[in-house]
Amino acid sequence: MRLVYIITNLATGGAETMLFKLSKQLGRSRFSPTVISLMGLGEIGPRIQALGIQVYTLGMSPKMPNPLKVLRLTSLLRQLQPDIVHTWMYHADLIGGLAARLAGCKHVIWGIRHSNLSKTENKRSTLWIVKACAVLSGYLPAQILSCSVRAKDIHAAVGYAAHKLHVIPNGFELDRFAPDAAAHASVRAELGLAPEIPLVGLIGRFNSQKNHFGFVEAAALLHVQRPDVHFVLAGTGVDANNAEIATAIAAKGLETHMHLLGRRDDVPRLMAALDVLASTSSYGEAFPNVIGEAMACGVPCVVTDVGDSAEIVGDNGCVVPARDMAGLARGLVEMLHLPPKAKVTLGARARARVAANYEIGHVARLYEAFYEQVMVNQCADL
Repeated sequence: MRLVYIITNLATGGAETMLFKLSKQLGRSRFSPTVISLMGLGEIGPRIQALGIQVYTLGMSPKMPNPLKVLRLTSLLRQLQPDIVHTWMYHADLIGGLAARLAGCKHVIWGIRHSNLSKTENKRSTLWIVKACAVLSGYLPAQILSCSVRAKDIHAAVGYAAHKLHVIPNGFELDRFAPDAAAHASVRAELGLAPEIPLVGLIGRFNSQKNHFGFVEAAALLHVQRPDVHFVLAGTGVDANNAEIATAIAAKGLETHMHLLGRRDDVPRLMAALDVLASTSSYGEAFPNVIGEAMACGVPCVVTDVGDSAEIVGDNGCVVPARDMAGLARGLVEMLHLPPKAKVTLGARARARVAANYEIGHVARLYEAFYEQVMVNQCADL
């Protein structure tokens, strides 16, 4: 089966990483994938190419699509003659969906990976695209895949064709993200900390959705009760050159306790070294990958109730309302005060939950089954 994935960009991000993991897991004897990025190759593009998958880039501007490049996309799709076109994220849904139909592709699947449509927290252009997609959803895509239940419900409420909406969650590589006792000591040695120092982490690129400033606020509250705790922040743009974060940290007097590591290629090692992972997202995210990754490492999580975060954690961590940083600080204190045996038990339960529900091989099989059903028009039975 010839698959063409169309995605807005291939820079590092949750959707882009999930596309890479899915491409890696697809049964290549049955599925032949090709990837088209509307913008650039980013950091994820070369990783997909290394799998032996053709990646095309169109170099579109993020501000205004060039009609000539839309025609180029249409021509490319006619050349590739895919059985299924699967688009990822709003811009790709609209542009890729229209181009696919112009190219004569019958089986188009849209992808939704966002769970907040507030007028105050989204660009006006993004909301216009969402409105256009809602109008077109009845007849342009054959089916629509969401990575989270909450995102599915939100989009149905704004006019997306509800009977076409389905959910397949993100998946995680349990061989990469796993408990690692050596990481506990090596990360602390890297930071110049004693082996017994507790570490709380926030892993994610610098973006308003991630709410790094909320994390600093929660860290300050935690520091009053547990001055021994140190904090690790890692992700693109989260480094010493970020004056905004540095100013917020200095205002709370946490300069000696906050470690800004920037973009890292050893995220599984960092995750496994943490005592607790915090997810402070304030809006937008449908299925925060960092939560599943931490749980796979046996690390308890304290998360805000954004997207499907509460569903991922289950009863294996702590969930607080979005933007409730005082509540998040209390949750961190609770997790840090767990007796060692209880912490190990909780971590094992968290990893078992990921293995049972979100293991990447299992998730890839769900995608494969979905594609098969689309081809025989049986998605109503999924």
